[in-house]
Amino acid sequence: MYGWIWRHLPGNAAVRAVLALLLVLGVVYVLFQFVFPWAEPLLPFGDVTVDEGSGVG
Repeated sequence: MYGWIWRHLPGNAAVRAVLALLLVLGVVYVLFQFVFPWAEPLLPFGDVTVDEGSGVG
């Protein structure tokens, strides 16, 4: 997959590296702005099983 992307980017190695970095940053931006906020209510992060007063001590 990464090789296919690298071969299809235009320019020499330096230009390809910059474009690949921009692609990665774009994917991260889309994930943090749209995908993670959409998926957060679906994940069980609020369902903890640790009781506050049950420590041994």
